[in-house]
Amino acid sequence: MPDKPHFRTVIEPFIIKSVQPIRLTTREQRAEILKAAHYNLFKVQSRDVLIDLLTDSGTGAMSSEQWAAIMRGDEAYAGSPSFLRFEAAVKDLFGFRHVIPTHQGRAAERILFSVMCKDGDVVPNNTHFDTTRANIEFRNAVAEDLVIEEGKDPSNLHPFKGNMDVAKLERLIENTGADRIPLCMLTITNNSGGGQPVSMENIKAVKTVLKKYGIPLYFDAARFAENAYFIKLREPGYQDVSVKSIVQEMMSYADGCSVSAKKDGLVNIGGFLCTNDDLLAQEEKDLLILTEGFPTYGGLAGRDLEALAVGLQEVVDEDYLTYRIAETRYLGDHLTEIGYPIVQPPGGHAIYIDAKALLPHIPVSQYPGQSLSVEFYLEGGIRTVEIGSVMFGKRDPTTGEETPAAMELVRLALPRRTHTQSHIDYVIEVARSVYTRRNRVRGIRITKQPEFLRHFTAEFEPV
Repeated sequence: MPDKPHFRTVIEPFIIKSVQPIRLTTREQRAEILKAAHYNLFKVQSRDVLIDLLTDSGTGAMSSEQWAAIMRGDEAYAGSPSFLRFEAAVKDLFGFRHVIPTHQGRAAERILFSVMCKDGDVVPNNTHFDTTRANIEFRNAVAEDLVIEEGKDPSNLHPFKGNMDVAKLERLIENTGADRIPLCMLTITNNSGGGQPVSMENIKAVKTVLKKYGIPLYFDAARFAENAYFIKLREPGYQDVSVKSIVQEMMSYADGCSVSAKKDGLVNIGGFLCTNDDLLAQEEKDLLILTEGFPTYGGLAGRDLEALAVGLQEVVDEDYLTYRIAETRYLGDHLTEIGYPIVQPPGGHAIYIDAKALLPHIPVSQYPGQSLSVEFYLEGGIRTVEIGSVMFGKRDPTTGEETPAAMELVRLALPRRTHTQSHIDYVIEVARSVYTRRNRVRGIRITKQPEFLRHFTAEFEPV
């Protein structure tokens, strides 16, 4: 086999066979759009967005092989061969005994915590993401974040800032009691903490502690391939190990996982729940039937299962992962060059701007992350998302007082296999323009909010 060319430019390892037009808008139009959406970018219609970096969840492009597989989809209600191909692909990569399809990751989380959690239980994680935390708290359980201290410092260059603090985990178990901790989770990569990876060493250390107390380990494995690739790049002893083998080793230390396949599954819809526990699997399937569908489709069409089976094979391709990580790093390096404080080192699926450091004149009570997200859209039609006190601030339902989040971030999430180099260069140009007028960005206040997951539907107004 000939050697791969060694050039500085990392090209997209694919060609474009289908295109979707995007619409240009003026600044005046965007100002009216923001006002009509009550300054919540989730309420902005996608046709009014030029570059959509709100999320990498379900927004990527599928391959020609996935589209071909869709045509093979068998829509039988029970026992579809599409399920068998999907199940085989998951078992080959993850190795768990039971594979339960769901329509997306939060459905898997709801089933998992409904079966495993009861009132007053505690679930530790490196950092829970929004739907994970909400599903735990909906069960009247407590979601505890135990990421290492380096993971709370955006400028720290620790290579595995998603790691869990193992000493804190053991203290939590001792103080809480193992009987009140039904499971421990690790989010790979750690989305809320900047898309930062978890090392294999940390996974093994967490497993050792949990095994001592008889507590199962579960992964929130939405971005399992990106985490594995960072292990290959950064952890001694893994440079010559294939990404697929690294994924298989990671999963060997876990008792199960929940997965939003809309990320590293490379599909637009889908998820699954895995476990090695026969009794637990039966309870989960019973609940699945009640709300999602029969266990061989779980709320998905057969064609969705077929596309996911192919996506799980394509995502561990190292040419793809090289391009994926390089694209994110390219954006991060250029934002840093402009002067933006970002979560370092750049993560796998997104760049996270430290809005609190960038906008010190805006107090946390006026949500600097949301203010910056609004400014990016107003300036260039770019939709981003706040990951700070709007998303994770804790509000006392009695007094209305709010405890802010640990960090005030704005996430620029890159859909997979979707944007060209010039799209990213346009984002950088808009970012440069926003940076020059950063001192004039105004704060924002909440005028209306729900009890759970308020960032999706809250309404705002400029201060």
